[in-house]
Amino acid sequence: MASLRLGVNVDHVATLRQQRGTRYPDPVFAAAIAEQAGADQITIHLREDRRHIQDRDLRVMKETVQVPLNLEMAVTDEMVGIALAHLPDTVTLVPEKREEQTTEGGLDVTGQLDRVRDATRKLTDAGIAVSLFIDPDPLQVTASRAVGATIIELHTGDFCDAPTAAIAARELERLRVACEEAHRIGLVVAAGHGIDYRNVGSIAALPHVEELNIGHSIVCHAVFVGFERAVAEMIAAMAEGAA
Repeated sequence: MASLRLGVNVDHVATLRQQRGTRYPDPVFAAAIAEQAGADQITIHLREDRRHIQDRDLRVMKETVQVPLNLEMAVTDEMVGIALAHLPDTVTLVPEKREEQTTEGGLDVTGQLDRVRDATRKLTDAGIAVSLFIDPDPLQVTASRAVGATIIELHTGDFCDAPTAAIAARELERLRVACEEAHRIGLVVAAGHGIDYRNVGSIAALPHVEELNIGHSIVCHAVFVGFERAVAEMIAAMAEGAA
């Protein structure tokens, strides 16, 4: 299998900017540094409430990012329209609630098959690869294939935030089973949420995972060591775990 790819999520660079309503720090600049450090993809989440990434960020990154651009977004007519206007390389459809601090759990594909299928068809027809951010549930995996997605991103938060070793082991097994099922039915497997330098090795070692999308831990580490080094150190940790 090819080496594990890293998608660097720069949302929380924008969080710092929006906290004071300034023009800095610029997530576009962070994306450029991440590329130079070896990132294989840049990931941004344009939320409906625009709490961090702004429309301008998407527009400028589409023009400047040289690696694939992955746009995370809710399954709404507004967001589908924005994606069709800017044509990112990949769209990852995620659940979204206004009051949440960060994305809580995966998209319920089985509960909204028609809605997700319609959005997936429109995006795919425009040449955009579609990924669905889902919990490691075999029913959600097979539903993702049924609605036309070619990629799934498994929600790793329950493993990463597990309070005990026993719960972590159980959640890691759920992820492994979901990876195997996704591979069996022809889906590309990515993973993300809550991954940091301590737990990334276990995720990187999962079968058939081709891509990790990581943001918060990289941005936090960059406060102390700089963005380029933070990205490089995550790439090294991923490679060690996948070896």
